[in-house]
Amino acid sequence: MTTLQVLAVASEIYPLIKTGGLADVVGALPAALAQEDVAVRTLVPGYPSVLAALKPAKTVMTIGDSFGAPARVLAGTAAGMEILALDAAHLFDRPGNPYSGPDGLDWPDNQRRFAALSRAAADVALGAVKGYRPDVVHAHDWQAGLTFAYMNFAQGRRPGTVMTIHNLAFQGQFSAAFFPMLGLPPQAFSLAGVEYYGGVGYLKAGLHYADRVTTVSPGYAAEIRTPEEGMGFDGLLRDRSATMSGILNGIDTEAWNPQTDPHLAMQYSKASMGRRAVNKAALQSQLGLDQDPEAPLFGVVTRLSWQKGMDLLVANVPTLLGQGAQLAVLGAGEPGLEAGFRAAAASNPGRVGCVIGYDEALAHRVLAASDAVLVPSRFEPCGLTQLYALRYGTVPVVARVGGLSDTVIDANPAAMGRGVATGVQFAPVTYEMMRVAIERSVALYRQPAVWKKLQSNGMASDVSWRDPARRYAALFRELVPAG
Repeated sequence: MTTLQVLAVASEIYPLIKTGGLADVVGALPAALAQEDVAVRTLVPGYPSVLAALKPAKTVMTIGDSFGAPARVLAGTAAGMEILALDAAHLFDRPGNPYSGPDGLDWPDNQRRFAALSRAAADVALGAVKGYRPDVVHAHDWQAGLTFAYMNFAQGRRPGTVMTIHNLAFQGQFSAAFFPMLGLPPQAFSLAGVEYYGGVGYLKAGLHYADRVTTVSPGYAAEIRTPEEGMGFDGLLRDRSATMSGILNGIDTEAWNPQTDPHLAMQYSKASMGRRAVNKAALQSQLGLDQDPEAPLFGVVTRLSWQKGMDLLVANVPTLLGQGAQLAVLGAGEPGLEAGFRAAAASNPGRVGCVIGYDEALAHRVLAASDAVLVPSRFEPCGLTQLYALRYGTVPVVARVGGLSDTVIDANPAAMGRGVATGVQFAPVTYEMMRVAIERSVALYRQPAVWKKLQSNGMASDVSWRDPARRYAALFRELVPAG
């Protein structure tokens, strides 16, 4: 089998730069696809952390004017990955979050920054880097969406194209006044192009021009073709149904392995699950929770936002406490929700622990120590937290939406009777149904043999990239002409 060459285009990649699950996926896919004879090079912005990791690097392409100043594309390896970095200091040499400034507001020139990334990607895709011509270009989310618009209006043979939606809520919509600066022909600004509700739509461009569209779970692929969940794109996505698919994410099972995880107080396996008690005690101590091994400990590792259902959790803190449970929260996000969790911790010392921010090592410890993890998202394209939880023998309590419903088997009588249940689902996503799910979870926890079976089933689940990589590889090969 001939090795397929794929150019991935994304705005973040773990471990070089990360704000969420997008980075995890983009960082994990290359190694997984290598097992399928697919070689991936990933083009990302030249943020300071990326350029620092890439040194030494080789200049493989120069750009006379990259939306305001010259730039270049550097090639090198970092964290075992083949990286191309758009070195454009005027666009990317900024501290902190890749999308927003210290005030928390989006950088006012994000439209230039990610148009530059897309234009560079199109040039690389069409052969601007000597000796490199990818067979397929795989663009991730709105920041890479214009890549396919630029490729569509270029001359000559172009590679196959795949657009992956990680979260349809983030669409990259900008004023029509910016369109002339993009360098696209006038006809591109149309309904059958980049125009979206009178402005320029970066994600719209990717969805319209891509040969194939994927998203990160079959459930989410179905949901976003409905008016209720399509966020304005349902019509376009229904039109593209024949070329659309949902491929579940996997996780890095080496980085997330309770048998070898260096962040844990005690490593353990499915066969030595009793050792988890050491991790529970250690987390209780770290977060100032009562040293109570019998209390069901619910963990939360997430962005504190309405999408993630965190307002419902704040409202349900009395439910948890009334069930004799403890709560450990790690996350950051909307100020009102941060304040709500801080207040819950202050009002319930020893019962609620809260760390505002993100700490990768602490995320591992929360998942290894908690009895259950709460994921009450109102919508969830795939979700990674519940996959980490399954891997760590932590029972996921999830909303029945998107990828959560695809990856967690509810502990209903039928599933329990067949011995396949792995967690608890609830729907609709309301305060009342979340309360019922918490009560169900505690009732299951109070039955040690039943709870241990849920944990064991979760740890036996295949949450690796093995099957998703096969599906991506097959999709990519469909786009390459035979011979």
